[in-house]
Amino acid sequence: MTSLLHVVGARPNFMKVAPVLRAASALPGTRQWLVHTGQHYDAAMSDSFFADLELPEPEVNLGVGSASHAVQTGRIMIEFEPVLDRLKPDWVVVYGDVNSTVACALVASKKRVKVAHVEAGLRSRDREMPEEINRILTDQLADLCLTPSRDGDANLAEEGIAPERIRFVGNVMVDTLLHLRGRARELRAPETYGVSGKHYAFVTLHRPSNVDQRETLAELLKALDDLASQMPVVFPIHPRTRQRIQEFGLNDLARRVTLLEPLGYLEALSLVEKASLVLTDSGGLQEETTVLGVPCLTARANTERPVTVSEGTNRLVASTRSAINAAVADVLSRLGNGSFRPGRPEGWDGRAGERVAAALVEPAALPAAGARR
Repeated sequence: MTSLLHVVGARPNFMKVAPVLRAASALPGTRQWLVHTGQHYDAAMSDSFFADLELPEPEVNLGVGSASHAVQTGRIMIEFEPVLDRLKPDWVVVYGDVNSTVACALVASKKRVKVAHVEAGLRSRDREMPEEINRILTDQLADLCLTPSRDGDANLAEEGIAPERIRFVGNVMVDTLLHLRGRARELRAPETYGVSGKHYAFVTLHRPSNVDQRETLAELLKALDDLASQMPVVFPIHPRTRQRIQEFGLNDLARRVTLLEPLGYLEALSLVEKASLVLTDSGGLQEETTVLGVPCLTARANTERPVTVSEGTNRLVASTRSAINAAVADVLSRLGNGSFRPGRPEGWDGRAGERVAAALVEPAALPAAGARR
């Protein structure tokens, strides 16, 4: 019997845990628990994902809520320790790069419970990003680093992680996308929002570097307004971004943009798949657009997912009106002349969850990663 305790805390974690839970449940002699730290506590931003992603209700919800990085991380550690003592799993499986990831990895490591990190090895080389600190620390703590792309293996080796602790498994988020793509299409979200059959852009922006400074946010909104003069712009807006727009008095700059409340995973996927282009600062959308073949402009100076640039549909763009306008013009030109030809990285084949489960429960049966296509 192998017991796995999966930890989720924020929306991206839910998309990553779903295929692992599903794959591990099919292996004999496996027991699993799902623990939600409550790092994302808004029902529109969290709870709907459990239904969309066919996830079971978590056995435990720590309910830590929002706070500073230090306070939130500390609360998660305090609340998680007694859960770990009670359940006594063989593995604590953590996902991604949020505060829940590093907090629970640290507790498990000190309690001498094995830690597996799904989505290990990603690096932006930007230590001003809290997520980068979380990634580095979690990988150092983990007994098993499960990487989504080959550059992750190289990054871990450079940091002195022993080869036997590194396992390339591919991208679990792609599993979720491919598994639920049909259900997303059935929602016909483009029809719901009046953009069916049209060229339109899909936008998400939430990172502090983009939304917490008035000048930067104003530049982004001006670029979106320019884009809205060419095609509809659909922008499910993060609560943080909406609050900053109001605080800075920038509502008029977004007057031609369709601002929506946060969307569930399936509805968002339905819109992204049919979009002509995506503008984002999200990590997950860089991957999803690569799989869907949708041009993606990432308003960041760097990315921890360079494979989406080298092999996919993604390109980095400065968070300025002029840079975004130039990038949009180039994308539309390439779409028009047929020179836009996206690829898909190795291991992004819909079987990463199986490889993660096998690495934890049946290491000798680990299936090979699918080839690029």
